[in-house]
Amino acid sequence: MHVLITRPESDAAALRGELEALGHTVTVEPLLTIRVLPVAADAVEGIAALVATSRNALRALAEGPAFDAAKQLPLIAVGPGTASLAQEFGFTRVTVGKGTGADLVPVIVATARKLGGPIAHVRGKDVAFDLHGAVQSQSVDLREIVSYEAVAADRFQPATRDLIASGVVNAVILMSPRTGSIFSRLARAEGLSKAAQSLGFLCLSPAVAATVEPLGPARVEIAESPDATAMLAAVTRVATLWSGV
Repeated sequence: MHVLITRPESDAAALRGELEALGHTVTVEPLLTIRVLPVAADAVEGIAALVATSRNALRALAEGPAFDAAKQLPLIAVGPGTASLAQEFGFTRVTVGKGTGADLVPVIVATARKLGGPIAHVRGKDVAFDLHGAVQSQSVDLREIVSYEAVAADRFQPATRDLIASGVVNAVILMSPRTGSIFSRLARAEGLSKAAQSLGFLCLSPAVAATVEPLGPARVEIAESPDATAMLAAVTRVATLWSGV
């Protein structure tokens, strides 16, 4: 099966290797480019714990002067991938979430009450879930450290556009609602709406799947849980059927 990965370059490499090891042909078309934003050296002073809702947030934080102090703090990671990277970076007290921002709410509330201090959410400029708003009613002091910006692509690469238009691509992996929205927008803008109807979309969650509904795709598969392992399992489930289309 020919699979199109739409993740940023920093996240696409590992997924590409896993898919190729399974025998798939892979094209990488990052629909978001990560731009690191400055984080002050004193950004974590007085902070009791950190929350990280993406690996990109940690990578960006690691490039700034606050990182050495940050590594000494407990960290709540949104899922296994972010937790694994945190441990590689030297965090030693890592709590692993179930994969979504909403799942983190009770964990953050419990941690704040246990530690009795403010918690900082290390995040991108744009977020899919308002974590701050979700814990506000629980009297949690959740502060925000915006460590990166994900800049949306304004067009497909010509080679990728040709692969979609000619029907070579069988499946598109979408890991976030924002990426799905960008794909839908570009497909319509570049005259690929009809071609997109023949694509299969592998979506991390129902919220992601909803973003491509306006394209009218014939095939949508949703991962059983919001993580890379479940996405690989979804690829395996549909590979035989979709590769023949």
